[in-house]
Amino acid sequence: MTSCLRLKKSNCKNCYKCIRHCPVKSIRFSAEQAHIIDDECILCGHCFVVCPQNAKQIVDETEKVKVLIGTGDPVVMSLAPSFIANYEGVGIEAMREAAKKLGFSDVEETAIGATMVKREYDRMLKEENHDIVISSCCHSVNLLIRKYFPEQLPYLADVVSPMVAHCMDIKRRIPGAKTVFVGPCVAKKDEGEQYEDVVDAVLTFEELTQWLEDEGVELRREVIPEDKSRARFFPTTGGILKTMAQDAPDYTYMALDGVETCIAALEDIAQGKIHKCFIEMSACSGSCIGGPVMEKYRCNPVKDYMAVATYAGTRDFDVEQPEISAIKHLFEPIDHQKRMPSDYEVVEILRQMGKFKPSDELNCGSCGYDTCREKAVAIYQGKADISMCLPFLKDKAESFSDAIVKNSPNALIVVNETLEVQQLNDAALHLLNVRFASDVLGEPVVRILEPKPFLDVKRTKRGIYNKRSYLAEYQRYVDETIVPAEDGRMIVCIMHDVTAEEEERQRREEISHETVQVADEVVERQMRIVQEIASLLGETTAETKIALSKLKESIADE
Repeated sequence: MTSCLRLKKSNCKNCYKCIRHCPVKSIRFSAEQAHIIDDECILCGHCFVVCPQNAKQIVDETEKVKVLIGTGDPVVMSLAPSFIANYEGVGIEAMREAAKKLGFSDVEETAIGATMVKREYDRMLKEENHDIVISSCCHSVNLLIRKYFPEQLPYLADVVSPMVAHCMDIKRRIPGAKTVFVGPCVAKKDEGEQYEDVVDAVLTFEELTQWLEDEGVELRREVIPEDKSRARFFPTTGGILKTMAQDAPDYTYMALDGVETCIAALEDIAQGKIHKCFIEMSACSGSCIGGPVMEKYRCNPVKDYMAVATYAGTRDFDVEQPEISAIKHLFEPIDHQKRMPSDYEVVEILRQMGKFKPSDELNCGSCGYDTCREKAVAIYQGKADISMCLPFLKDKAESFSDAIVKNSPNALIVVNETLEVQQLNDAALHLLNVRFASDVLGEPVVRILEPKPFLDVKRTKRGIYNKRSYLAEYQRYVDETIVPAEDGRMIVCIMHDVTAEEEERQRREEISHETVQVADEVVERQMRIVQEIASLLGETTAETKIALSKLKESIADE
């Protein structure tokens, strides 16, 4: 399977939102990037919708369609019935008019193919001996069953989807025609590749809208009712059932939407809890009108349903039902073997995550997995990394920072914006003669320190760096740094005790001062002696004084 979803690597921020919303966890993280695992993906598009960084992108086939149009062959658009919800107030006639301006030869409703499919469902239930039949219209549901519930494949209706049925019909009726499906679904791009002889290209509503805007084509607001259009109900939850006769004896008809709900039903089937029923399954909540590429990530389920319901008629389209063999398709399982760890290996991985007993397994889901053990299995399979565990990272970071703070030789005091003490380390307790941290935590900083520097930092939002201060109460000299943190909501004070250094400096100053005094006395005495000698030797007192003064200055400098 070629992935229709790609990753814009520069955008991924490791928020893990995609894995949290992926119903089959088909995403792995490597080199701080999310990667879609093609073999496991069911193309539901949830990751595309929820990604806050728009890091997932859908492969655009607009240029491919333009090339098809350029060949001169008739190119017919098969338009998904959910278009009426996406393009508010625009009917099929207006869509056909706009599409022809882009070069399409015609536009038809995929609901025509839906009519063929639902008739085959009715026939199967009446004429064939089936216990359970699951609709095969949703390609994501088909992939879910083929990859994750292969034992339930006999229950999946062996009928092509409305898209394929309609494109087959177009090619039958129009020789040489090329077909382009347009809808709200990512998975249809993959399905189109699997039926490349039938579906030549697939566009999303967003791609069509962008193309119309680029060409300056405006959609005319007009809706013309048509009674023979009941299959337009198909894109709604229960829409397939609304078009069916629902008269097969002893059968229960039900509609399910959302991958999680479908998985629950498939598990019930596997356990033998469900029998004699037809199940309409849609991967998207609300069915196709809740598709991942309904424009602008719209979520107007009631309004969209009303648009479809109002547009749908009460009778079937006039269609020529194809031969049974023409629309039959046998779905094969898709193998994606995953290595499973032993219990011992799971326990070892949990230990690496800092989870040594069951109470350590928070199962918070922040990593995207429902339980810590599921996460451990994903790590074993190379899909996840230990660092994805936010509680683990938090504890590790706190432990690391606590170790630094606790063992720092500098005194650290943290106060909040109201100047109440929030934290202080052992060095601060020793420096400030505080016995227990609890004695001052939550108290005003004025209890232990002069508050003015803190007030200045709070007011100016500027830090004070390496200011030497004397803490008279503690008879300590410190180099003090006070800086704002967390946008001014916290103020951090770092004090380096320089009392010994300051006392040594003062001691040296006293020794120097005493030395100068002694030198002065020596000079005075020597002056008198020198003057006497100088008078005897005939030398001037001035010269001697100059020499001795230089000696004095030299001693003072030392």
